[in-house]
This record gives sequence, C-alpha cells and structure tokens, in this order.
Amino acid sequence: MSSLKIKFILFIFISIWLALIVRVFSLAVQSNSYYTKLSLNNTIKHEKIAPVRGEIVDRNNKPIAINKLGFKIQLAPHLRSKKHIKEFNEEVDLLVEYFPSLNKEKIIRNYKKKDSLYNHNFIDVVPFIPYKEMMPVYSILNLRKNIKITSAPKRYYPYKNIAAHMIGYVARANQNDIKNDPLIELIGYTGKTGIEKYYNSYLQGTPGERTIKVNASNQEIKELSYTSADEDRKLALSLDIELQQYISKLFAGKVGVVIVMDVNGSILAAGSFPNYDLNIFVSGMSYKMYNELASSLDHPFTNKMTHGLYPPGSTIKPSLGLLYITTDLNQNWSVDCKSHLPLSGRVFRCWKKKGHGRTDIIKAIRESCDDFFYKGSLVLGNQKMSEGLKRYGYGKKTGVDLPNEFIGVVPSRMWKMQKYGKIWNIGETVNMSIGQGDFLVTPLQIAQQTALMATGKLPTPHLAKSIGDKPYKAHLKDVLTQKEKKKLPIIQRAMYQVCNHPKGTATHYLHSKVKLAGKTGTAQVIGIKQDIKKRKLEHELSYYKRSHAWITTYGPYKKPQFIVTVLVEHGGHGGHAAGGIVSDIYNKLLELGYIKK
Repeated sequence: MSSLKIKFILFIFISIWLALIVRVFSLAVQSNSYYTKLSLNNTIKHEKIAPVRGEIVDRNNKPIAINKLGFKIQLAPHLRSKKHIKEFNEEVDLLVEYFPSLNKEKIIRNYKKKDSLYNHNFIDVVPFIPYKEMMPVYSILNLRKNIKITSAPKRYYPYKNIAAHMIGYVARANQNDIKNDPLIELIGYTGKTGIEKYYNSYLQGTPGERTIKVNASNQEIKELSYTSADEDRKLALSLDIELQQYISKLFAGKVGVVIVMDVNGSILAAGSFPNYDLNIFVSGMSYKMYNELASSLDHPFTNKMTHGLYPPGSTIKPSLGLLYITTDLNQNWSVDCKSHLPLSGRVFRCWKKKGHGRTDIIKAIRESCDDFFYKGSLVLGNQKMSEGLKRYGYGKKTGVDLPNEFIGVVPSRMWKMQKYGKIWNIGETVNMSIGQGDFLVTPLQIAQQTALMATGKLPTPHLAKSIGDKPYKAHLKDVLTQKEKKKLPIIQRAMYQVCNHPKGTATHYLHSKVKLAGKTGTAQVIGIKQDIKKRKLEHELSYYKRSHAWITTYGPYKKPQFIVTVLVEHGGHGGHAAGGIVSDIYNKLLELGYIKK
C-alpha cells in the first residue's frame, strides 16, 4: 500500500473522530444549558393565580356588587381513555350524588370541551358550589386524586334590580372577550355591561403566580415561589342606594328614565325602567325567560339613560332660546302667536288652540309657545341652530363612565345629505325648533344641558366617586360665549317661571319644598296629519301612540345644586306625568340632607 493511500485513510479516520468529538462536546457542554431548561420545564410548573374581583360600593360604602364565597370542582385530564373511563364515570357519579342539583350531562360536556392529549391541567367541570354545600363533603372529595377543589368566588348583587343598568353585570366570558384580554381566560368571567364593563380592567385586578416542582406524574412535590394577586380593588360610586330604592318605588309600573345629578356631574341616582335582576346573568337563565325579556316592547335590557334615543320636544327650548337671543335675535324680540304658521304648503301648529298672543322669550319658555320657536328658527336658520346646539353638547357623547354611549342626532343640511342623499327643506328647520323631526337625544344629554343652563358650565356626568384611594375628579367645560353668559339669567328666569308662574307649564303639577326651575316637554312619537283639525287628547290615544313626557329641572333655583330629569315613555304631558315624581325626589334630597333649607 502506498504512503499516499495510508495518509488518505488516516485523514478520513481522524476526520470522523474529530467530528464525533465535536458532537460529544456540543451535546455535553454547549447544549447543557438548553437541556437544563428543557428539564426544568418538565419538572417545574408555573401556575397563574386568578385575582378576586373588586367590590363595588355606593357613596355611603354600602356594598352593591360583592363576591359570594364558594368553590369550583376540577377533574384530572385524560380520564376518558379506555384505561381510565371507569374512574371518570365514578367521579362524575360521586359529584352528582353529593350535589343532586348538578346536571351529569353538563359535567361531561364541560369535561369534553377541554380534555385533549395536549392538556395536562385539571379541567373545570363545575364552576361554582356554595360554601355551605361544599363544607360537609370537602374533606372527602379533596382526598380523591382525580378531583381538585379550589376556591371560586361568584358575583352577587344584593339589591338585585336596583340601579341594574348603571351597575351592569358579570357573566361567563366568550372567545371575543378572551381575545381582547388573555387574563379573562384565567378568570372565566368578565364585566358585560354598565360599570362592571367600563371599569372591568380595574375591578378584575392582576394575577399572581405560583412556581412548583412536580414529578413525572404531574404531582406537586414542592412550592418554589409565590406571588400574590393584586385583587379586591374597591370601586366607590356616587350613587346613593337608598335614594335609588326610593326612586324605583316612585317609578313602579312606568317605563322611562330618572336621573338625579349634582351640577358638577356626580350622579346620585339613575334608573332605566323596566329593569331586571342582575343575578340572573351570573347564574344563567332559561331561554324562555331571556326571550320574554328580549322581546318586550318596553326594552328592559336597554339602558335608556345612554342608549335610549328620543325626540327632546320642548326641553330643547331653553338651549335654543339662548342661541336665539345671542345671535340674530335679541331678548326683546317677540311674535304674535295665532296658533298656526302656514309654510310651504303645510301648517305648523302651536299646542295651544287659541294661540299665546304677543310672546317674548320669557313667555315662550314659560308657556312653551311653539310659534315663537317656529318663527325664530326661520330667522336663525338650520346651520346656526345645529352648530350652536352641537357646541352646547348635543349630538356628542356626554363622557359618562358607561360603555358604548350613544350620541343622538342634531339634524342639519349636511347630515341629511350624507345620510339620505336628500336636500334639506325649510319645514325641517321649523320642526327642529321644537325638538321634533329627526332630532334625537339621550336623557343624560338633557340632564347635562339642564346643568349648563343652571350654572353656565357643561359637566361630564360620572358614576365613580373614587377608584381605590383616588377620588374621581369632576370635569366642567366652558362652552358659552361671553354674550351667552351675560344673557343666561334671562333663560334661567324663564325656567323659574315654568315651575312657579301661574301660567307655567309645570307649576300646577309640582309640590316640591325646594324652589325649582325647569322645562317640560311633550315629544310626539307619531305624526299628525294635516287634515286633522281636532287633535285627540293624549289619554284618548292607544298607549304606544301617546307622546313621551319630559320634565327636566334644577334646584334650588338661587343656588343650583341638583339636576332631576325624568322621562316617562308614552306619558303624555311632561308636567302631568312627571311633576309629582320630580317633587318627591327633591323632597327626598331634603330629607337625606343633600339640600339644606
């Protein structure tokens, strides 16, 4: 054999050994950290600790959303294999034996959803068992290797339907909820409506973490570290639950909205009626119950305070009146109301059959003269009206701390063209001047506007009083021009006369011990044909054809502190339907010490 061949064979031999040595070095030394980490993943487990949801209390620290103590039941994974199916059936039968109210099929269904070859965690099969029911059998179940019992608080609303739409409710999370916030998958529940939804991130807290060592059978050997969850975050609301209960009694059998708010925007009470027991969403309800509530023409699921859109009717007149006397008109401008205004082939009628005669701004608001506002709108025009009303806050969100607030509609030429592709006509300007036509507002916007007329400042309504230890800071906007501020007392005087002058539209329906100022409104829900000479009275109409009844007020008149706005759906005349309710609320504010004599 030649020396060249020998050298080649030695080269191949040495190369193979060098490659093997490099590979051994790589596996033994360089990959050591990688396999160490891999080994740790197999023996060390990280568990997230679900935080307990924070409680919600009223302004006097009375709990209105709390957590009931209880437990959830979990079963070990992979029990449905042929090897373990007998154990699985035994565990399920045992649970049903100890807790007869449980549904066996539902337990199996819950297990199947999460059981897979890739899941090595215990599976939730029963979301909640009350503390009293669990305690007698806790020690028995806890000793079984396939059953795991862990604490699981359940949301509870002790006042049931009181302030339901404001508080909102917590319910089982869906895939969209989890997608938007992965923490919700750990917790299982999330705020769905109201305050519970708006402040969900704060209330749910942040999770803790537990690091444990486990063996090959996934059994815990040792706890290595523990970080507690940031939980039990308290949220205090400005609501007074006693006042809230009182208002619910006043509104029994009626449909509509009540708002009690201080002039800085703090809401003391607010109700959307009819309402419902919040607890049915936490515990679950039958399809029959849901369908009955969902199909009701009175819309109990709708928070009418922020999601109800209504024609404002004559409640718009103080705001519009201020625009009139500070733009193209002046405070001395007047009209001769003869009860009707022929225009563009139709007749726009005033509510008073004989007319109001000579009418200025004070009388027009006091007696709610439509003709005054019809004729004023023809001078001002739609553009100035819509721009001014939007500046005041109409057609915008109030900024209240509730989810998905509606903005309403302030109709205009541009709005109509963009929405319908049609040209604006002068009759729509006239209709807009009395809060009819396409003009739509939420009751909270009317309460906010009343505060603006009372103080000259536009408040941001809010339900939070303090978030943890941090007080909620009120927001007041300066939206009036200097001229408007100067002329505002004229509007305030007119609103005072609405509630106190012998001819005021609210005077004879009020019995408040507090001197009030305000405005009534009757918002039509159906049009009146031109050929009808004699209108039917409200009580002669079928219920759903009757007008909505508004009254919005502030008091005490000289030093405004509170706004009370009431809407009674299909209630007819504002003063008649709601004057008594408003009076009783102010008297209750006196009784509770919110207003000092």
